[in-house]
Amino acid sequence: MSNAPLMPKATAVWLLDNTALTFDQVADFTKMHPLEVRAIADGDAAQGIKGMDPLSNGQLTREEIEKGENNPDYRLRLQESKVVLPPQPKRKGPRYTPVSRRHERPSAILWLLRNHPELKDAQIMRLVGTTKSTIASVRDRTHWNTSQLTPIDPVTLGLCSQIELDFEVARAAKEKPIDAAYGGATLLPASETTKKDEYEPAERSSDDLNVDAVFAKLKTLGGKKQDQEEE
Repeated sequence: MSNAPLMPKATAVWLLDNTALTFDQVADFTKMHPLEVRAIADGDAAQGIKGMDPLSNGQLTREEIEKGENNPDYRLRLQESKVVLPPQPKRKGPRYTPVSRRHERPSAILWLLRNHPELKDAQIMRLVGTTKSTIASVRDRTHWNTSQLTPIDPVTLGLCSQIELDFEVARAAKEKPIDAAYGGATLLPASETTKKDEYEPAERSSDDLNVDAVFAKLKTLGGKKQDQEEE
């Protein structure tokens, strides 16, 4: 079987001291390496560990041990437990945080507010196991220890897992509306650049230069200048 007995090393110590099972049989039953079992038998490992009887706790039977002692190729089978533990119901409510880590929650809240402002208060409460009033005090900088707070990743602090954090961030990103961001300058469409002007200047001819009038004016100015020199 793939399941290992309770306290494998202590069980191996008892089997080596009280049975004639081979190292391979003990290693297979306890899910240990044969060399480690040999080291226990030689006294090089598991020193000071008291052997645990697998018969007393129902993990082995005397008949199973006798089968193994009579046949070195036989592999012991772990007995199924007769005690059926009821399934643990899922707890509803805020996440439980150990007392030793509760003082680190404001630092984790500050990190979440700075790096993931899209998260809602309810999501931060699920990740860190805090209250809405604490989140508000950290956000408004009214927390009693604001001057000493430093943003620290809650995953690093062990308050939540990276999978849980990524899940909440992805959920917040889906719920947040997408803002129309400025995409930079773009080229005008061809319909705008090739379109003809809808109007023409009303007095375009008056703005054009009249060559004859210019030369006539120059001749007049030149004639006045010669008359002044003759006088």
